[in-house]
Amino acid sequence: MPDATSTSPELVAAHGVVRRDAVRGTVLLHPTDFALDNGQRAAITGPSGSGKSVFLRTLALLDACDAGFVTWRGERIARSHIPAYRRRVAYIAQRPAMLDGTVEDNLRYPFSLRTYRDTHFDRDVAMRLAQAAGRGADFLDKFASDLSGGEAQIAAVVRVLQLAPDVLLLDEPTASLDPASARSIEALVSAWFDADAARACIWVSHDPDQARRVATRHLTMNAGVLGGDA
Repeated sequence: MPDATSTSPELVAAHGVVRRDAVRGTVLLHPTDFALDNGQRAAITGPSGSGKSVFLRTLALLDACDAGFVTWRGERIARSHIPAYRRRVAYIAQRPAMLDGTVEDNLRYPFSLRTYRDTHFDRDVAMRLAQAAGRGADFLDKFASDLSGGEAQIAAVVRVLQLAPDVLLLDEPTASLDPASARSIEALVSAWFDADAARACIWVSHDPDQARRVATRHLTMNAGVLGGDA
């Protein structure tokens, strides 16, 4: 897997990727080519069930391609390099999975995994990220079981951003949140971008207005077909 400091402008790319329903065999994602470069903020909109999440999960290598392949900085990703790839390309789901304990306990968890054994939890970094989403100094000490849906999603996003990925794949992270919580998530992701202009993201959204706010490159998905830049 190429080094994360490579100067290649292309970060993640899909080359003819196809996804089918494992049971029925129906095509969920038709042959798709796509590339995301340094600094790009892309949004994908489309109706429910159109294949937006299928495409994002394919790019995240959470689900295997039935045809085609994904590359990182121009090179195919060997199975043994998938953990390293996921360290650079982070997927954030619509409904976060929170562990028992405090927000800080949840933020510390990734550092117990082998992939992050060379790093350590930094409370100051986590607190600055939480503050970017409008949370107070006590946020990290709250119990996960006491969090609102919006607070849980903020905690989940902070948990990913503190690991400093190069690419975010955001799978409708605000779809079930109230407008204020949604704007907090948008502010948090914007702060992550401001820290490094080379970072990139794909934000899947059902809300065209949000897509216009969070992205400068706009695509559509319909019946498993990814449309060109709008």
